[in-house]
Amino acid sequence: MLRLVNVNSYYGLIHILKNVSLHVNEGETVTMLGANGAGKTTTLRTISGLQPVRGGKIFYNDQEITGANPEKLVNLGIAHVPEGRQLFRPMSVYDNLELGGYLIYKRYGKKQLKIDIDGIFALFPILKERRSQFAGTLSGGEQQMLAIAMALMSRPRLLLLDEPSMGLAPLIIKDIFQIISDLQVERKLTVLLIEQNASAALKIADRGYVIETGKIVLEKDAKGLMTNQEVKRAYLGKEQREIWE
Repeated sequence: MLRLVNVNSYYGLIHILKNVSLHVNEGETVTMLGANGAGKTTTLRTISGLQPVRGGKIFYNDQEITGANPEKLVNLGIAHVPEGRQLFRPMSVYDNLELGGYLIYKRYGKKQLKIDIDGIFALFPILKERRSQFAGTLSGGEQQMLAIAMALMSRPRLLLLDEPSMGLAPLIIKDIFQIISDLQVERKLTVLLIEQNASAALKIADRGYVIETGKIVLEKDAKGLMTNQEVKRAYLGKEQREIWE
């Protein structure tokens, strides 16, 4: 479904992504592991058209999308949940969902938009309870649910998730990752997941990549990464393992 071929990207003169090649098959959950600054977020931003490509090509369903603008990519079925839960904080939960569904409103009208929001409330009952509450006053876990819900409002086929567990307590992290796993089945989503909590990511992933200083250095199935000694040493800390045992 998604394929990157020798993709390069820069911030000014700083070379961030260096000939990055990866693929995500339809129906897979694929994670990318790496230290802070390794290029994980830049990879997602480059795929979703927020960061310029300075070499290489990106394909989605065999269509080249290199350099396509974010609106076109959303129309094609790609949704990006950025790190930091970038919500419209002074607006209500319901208003945030309406904004996330602007393409549905544009294509099918207000009645269908309401039906889709009701579908989101069925997936996230807590958001229904908070529908009139300002997004900025939600708990961290509720804000992450809302960020994912807003992305789902565009009816994506490919979901790009950047650090969904950031700043959340361990029990909430479990809930968020269970939601991601359930969505893959219930909505037949394909997921590319960037996550600092490697244990949590590998628990739900089919495959994974390790990126170091902008280069892909390892690709294996999730089980292979979890048992790889270098990956265990660098990314699977004792504290993280205990949370998921």
